[in-house]
Amino acid sequence: MKRAAVDVAIAVLAAVAVSAIAWAVYGHQAFFETLEILGPLGVATAVVAGLLASHPASLRARLGALAALVAVQLAAAVALFASLMFVSDHDALFMALAAGYAGLIGLGAARLVARRALTDLDAVRAALADVGEGARKVMVGVHGQDELGALAADVEAMVARVDAEERARRRLVASVSHDLRTPITSLRLLADGLEDDVLDPAHLREHLKLVSTHVHALGSLIDDLFELSRLEAGDIRWSMEHVRVDELVRETIDAMRPQANDGSVSMRSELPGDLRPARANPEQLQRVLFNLIQNAIRHTPADGSVVVRAWPGIGEALEIEVADTGVGIEPRERERVFEPFVQGPSRIEGKAGSAGLGLAIARAIVEAHGGRIWVAQDGPGTHIRFTVPVA
Repeated sequence: MKRAAVDVAIAVLAAVAVSAIAWAVYGHQAFFETLEILGPLGVATAVVAGLLASHPASLRARLGALAALVAVQLAAAVALFASLMFVSDHDALFMALAAGYAGLIGLGAARLVARRALTDLDAVRAALADVGEGARKVMVGVHGQDELGALAADVEAMVARVDAEERARRRLVASVSHDLRTPITSLRLLADGLEDDVLDPAHLREHLKLVSTHVHALGSLIDDLFELSRLEAGDIRWSMEHVRVDELVRETIDAMRPQANDGSVSMRSELPGDLRPARANPEQLQRVLFNLIQNAIRHTPADGSVVVRAWPGIGEALEIEVADTGVGIEPRERERVFEPFVQGPSRIEGKAGSAGLGLAIARAIVEAHGGRIWVAQDGPGTHIRFTVPVA
């Protein structure tokens, strides 16, 4: 109702404005005569147009009715002007012919524009119907630069995102299934062996240790999946603190040193003495360091090294780097390594692998802090850097 009142008011104001022009040219009598004709026509047209806009009929039917409304309004205006102003039959005929011609040309032009718009709209609707039936390689076929062209481009981009997310979900399910199958199969074989008394009782402790190893691997995988899903869903409740990055780095290196020694990998830190504190959650920041250092150790051969560096970054940020002396990561793989279940190509014989969630969790934590993480291209080996805001 409010919108209809606004439309009627606009029609009345437009009639007054046009009548004012007649006043300026022919005097006040022309003003009232013009307003007497245009005012009711404008109000009636606004009311009918409002009813058409809210009618449940198809868009084609409403556009056709609107075109007919415009033609009727034009014919009524010509007839009223001719009768009230005592125009001769000769002049009234030519006025009607001119108005009719202008109306037909206008309707024809409107039909062309409407037909193209409706054709583009049909193309968008057909594309969405194909998507609903499972199609993912969809080209809408709208090439204009207008609003419908922008809508078609948005639809194609949406379908591409849906396709990428579905493929990522299928890869995720396949990867989870693969990483669960190995320990579950081993546990089933061990359970069957214990139940059927086919395992040597003298090696029972070794078998139980193997069971514990597989259970721990399953628990770690499930915990990582749960944590990654929480991070990606934004379910984060962290308290931010002033964190001394130099102390946190040294503490993390000391905790990881036994694992590095087992792989004959040396570790050290390179930290400036005037490093400003970071504004971060210390436990989550340390988890990023744990994941990156563990990943570096896993991909570094014996007698290699892992170095953790930190320095003031651009703006109000700190940059932290974990670098190793492994074979590095191919340029085309540098973005994919941060995706779930994507493992680095440089697997070292004799070192345990992982499910490929460490870098994905690290990226989610860093981005939740407002930073970013990437693979730098400095020197041999792999250099992974990330930023955190300063306190």
